[in-house]
Amino acid sequence: MFGELHDLRHEFPEYNDRIHELKISDNHFRCLFDEYDELAHELVRIQQSIETPSDEVVQDLKLKRLKLKDQLYSILKANS
Repeated sequence: MFGELHDLRHEFPEYNDRIHELKISDNHFRCLFDEYDELAHELVRIQQSIETPSDEVVQDLKLKRLKLKDQLYSILKANS
């Protein structure tokens, strides 16, 4: 949806402190977080018509973002 924020801090506000801690202390989490963040920004650029890829590419990006979000959430839950 246009205008929706999908960064992890908006997706999981209850984990804000833990997200910050893991970004500092866990390289794997930080890499996944950075990849997720870049995908979220790329999808915002697409929604704003700054980039105009095919619908198939957009769906692939959204699926990849969802898989990363699931991985990150699992890590957050396991480390809480």
